[in-house]
Amino acid sequence: MAKPKTAVLIINLGTPDSPSVADVRKYLREFLMDARVIDIPFWRRFLLINFVIAPFRAPESAKGYHELWTSQGSPLKVYGMELEGLLQQALGADFQVKLAMRYQSPSIRSVLSHFKGKGFKQLIVIPLYPQYASSSSGSTMEEVMNVIKGWEVIPEIRLISQFFDHPLFIKSLVEIGKKYMVQERYDHYLFSYHGLPEHHILKSSCEHYCRLGDCCSVYNNKNQYCYRAQCFETTRLLVNGLGIKKEDYTVCFQSRLGKTPWIKPYTDEIIKQLVGRGTKKVLTFSPAFVADCLETTIEIGVEYKKLFLEHGGERWQLVESLNVNPLWVECLKQMVKQNCHPEA
Repeated sequence: MAKPKTAVLIINLGTPDSPSVADVRKYLREFLMDARVIDIPFWRRFLLINFVIAPFRAPESAKGYHELWTSQGSPLKVYGMELEGLLQQALGADFQVKLAMRYQSPSIRSVLSHFKGKGFKQLIVIPLYPQYASSSSGSTMEEVMNVIKGWEVIPEIRLISQFFDHPLFIKSLVEIGKKYMVQERYDHYLFSYHGLPEHHILKSSCEHYCRLGDCCSVYNNKNQYCYRAQCFETTRLLVNGLGIKKEDYTVCFQSRLGKTPWIKPYTDEIIKQLVGRGTKKVLTFSPAFVADCLETTIEIGVEYKKLFLEHGGERWQLVESLNVNPLWVECLKQMVKQNCHPEA
């Protein structure tokens, strides 16, 4: 049998090894100690994470993970492993596909050690974040390069930093969303993205272009690595495919942490505003996530639903993530093929 010529590494954020407080605390420490996630001096970050955030946040987060956990484990990892197998099957014997996690297991270092010295002509790396952010895609690619720089033989490497506008990524989300839209008529549609501190945006390519004004809601070549602009562009493409009118949807941002300003508008505040205007039925998309996880299933599907109903809403429906949708697998296959060596 011929040896695979191209290694493919798909990488998601990560998950605790179990929903126990100890494992959640371990995960939070690794995640939040990343200088691209919390970009303050090391000594301040060390004290904040190890003596404030991890000890006090872990028990509460563990409750969410207990609710999220299935008999097979964390959905993010379960879907990731299934996606690895489906993409391997779709690409065939010339490729070897592996899943890694930026934090916890399977670690990027451990998975790359499997590829090391195997004679691959090329390594294609796909962080599974549709929109680019330094704290997600940037951190992931940096870790890959930190590991590979010590190899004696470094293959040709292709890093895919974003895919928010890939036609099949959009088409797959539209396909899932339409399933709910034909079942019921909704008053409003929310597109809730993971938030970032405002200063993360201002350090990106739009730093000298705007101060989080209206230009951040229009994607162009001046702000092509602006996370907020990419989120608005993702939404524009989705609502075009779904046939949603401009007045019937809102882009918002969730999961803020700490007291510093994060990119707006905030999802929880938008929910209260919608109910105040008489909105009764909301369909919510989470296009920053490709697999269901704590931020989708629990934060949007449980906590925001509770907030919506408590303030007078009647129906709150979360559109599930892509997970292992066949179009999503085909999207990844196309990205690999478009970036692989001509001989592969």
